[in-house]
Amino acid sequence: MAAPTTAAGPTFAELFTPKLVTVLREGYGLRHLKADAVAGLTVAIVALPLSMAIAIASGLTPDRGLYTAIVGGFLVSALGGSRFQIGGPAGAFIVLVLAAVERHGVDGVILATALSGVVLLAVGFLRLGTFIKYIPYPVTVGFTAGIAVIIFASQLKELLGLTLGKEPGPLLPKLAALAGALPTLNPAAVAVAALTVGGILALRRWRPQWPAFIIAVGLAAVLAALLGLPVETIGSRFGGIPSSLPAPRLPELSAEKVAEVLPTALSFALLGGIESLLSAVVADSMSGRRHRSNCELVAQGAANIGAALFGGFCVTGTIARTATNVRSGARGPVAGMLHSAFLLLFMVVAAPLAAFVPLAALAAVLAVVAWNMAEKHAVATLLRASRGDAVVLLATFGLVVFRDLTEGILVGFGLGALLFLHRMAQTVEVDEADTANGAADRGSYDPAVATDRDVVVYRISGAFFFGTAAAVSAVLDRLAEHPKAYVIDVSAVPVLDSTAATTIEGFVRKAHRAGAVVYIAGARPPIRRALLFHGVRPPRVRFRAGLAEAVAAARARAAGDGQPEPAAEVAT
Repeated sequence: MAAPTTAAGPTFAELFTPKLVTVLREGYGLRHLKADAVAGLTVAIVALPLSMAIAIASGLTPDRGLYTAIVGGFLVSALGGSRFQIGGPAGAFIVLVLAAVERHGVDGVILATALSGVVLLAVGFLRLGTFIKYIPYPVTVGFTAGIAVIIFASQLKELLGLTLGKEPGPLLPKLAALAGALPTLNPAAVAVAALTVGGILALRRWRPQWPAFIIAVGLAAVLAALLGLPVETIGSRFGGIPSSLPAPRLPELSAEKVAEVLPTALSFALLGGIESLLSAVVADSMSGRRHRSNCELVAQGAANIGAALFGGFCVTGTIARTATNVRSGARGPVAGMLHSAFLLLFMVVAAPLAAFVPLAALAAVLAVVAWNMAEKHAVATLLRASRGDAVVLLATFGLVVFRDLTEGILVGFGLGALLFLHRMAQTVEVDEADTANGAADRGSYDPAVATDRDVVVYRISGAFFFGTAAAVSAVLDRLAEHPKAYVIDVSAVPVLDSTAATTIEGFVRKAHRAGAVVYIAGARPPIRRALLFHGVRPPRVRFRAGLAEAVAAARARAAGDGQPEPAAEVAT
């Protein structure tokens, strides 16, 4: 039974109890285990070539991709806040990890991974995961499309079998270097890559239930070995992969090294948090369940620390593998834990066979992943939807591709926030009773007020915040006839910030100097508190519960020429 919810909000247990515990409490039987075993095996078959391919593309050895998927994936499922999340190395990290390897070395990447885990633990326990939902949709689409372009570009060297000394990281220099290396193109590598892509696409069309990645890569490895094709393999470049996990050890720690890799760790944590929660949202939409975002971040933090102890790198929730898990009939986190166990079994049993896998085949797998990542329909829709969304999308995409992943996310988020504020500012309306006949037609107050020269009624509707304060102030400041009383109706104002409260306070001061009293009608408790805090208080202003009461009090005040009106003041 779930812990009771207090009046103050969800309890600690409700926020941070892993979904594994929830599933076991609901009742977990043999049929659930069978379903999770099938799903776990299916995901492991998909994850095996992907984990090695992502590690190689990130400038690391393929075994580190497997360590990451095995250790990190197990911890994500065992401790996470999503029933179906599958953790492991992700294509989104390729550029960040590759740059970190060149800048800090492999040990620096492992240390940055561990530190990012600590950051994610802190973010989760501070309950900041809920803020991830505020990232605008055009930012996520632009970011994902940019990552897809980067992944594809990073695989061109292996797809074409080019001989290239040091491949530049930035896209434009990379493309220039690849173009210069075209005379070294290896037809055999191109054929292997084309065969792998063709095999994946054919299986997905005619046998969608079959594990397309592993079958296509396996066929490419068999043909390359039987025909003696002159292509690079995992064995020829890396000497194969080990058949067991290494002993855990702490990364090298020193104050200087920590300070050096901390910016990279923060980038890992930011990207990992966003990617994992987006993946959890996808799982929710497919399954109808709800994840616990802060619990998920805590699990991601623990998984990154655990992966680093075994020589792995960044762990995050992976959308493609998580979606595969849901489609395969998983019942809960046990499927993700079994996926890690199956990967470990594959490594123990089939490690020698991995040496025959062509690098061109693994590059082809990532090329297909990149093509699927780019949400082409979503991009086209957003480009047509509105100019603002198109700007946010293109800015995020351009910065991710040509500058930096984190910069692209932050700038895209900033532009999206400004666009939202602009749109909110356009929704505010200020109606003046003695001039705005349309306001009277809506029946908010007696139309007779429109002809009362001693009482002016303003109605503000919409969010009243810093983005709309200037427009509202321009209307309020028109004190042409100097009436004896003003009524400001804020019953249709859902939000009022300090800038808006200061605007009202300034208007009240001007009205007071002109000898007029201001009545505020319909202020809800949070709005009234904000106004009182900023000096909008009696005797210069009077609060009334409704517009009718405020208008009656204001007219009585005006008719009495300054004498106290008969209506009772609402307690403040």
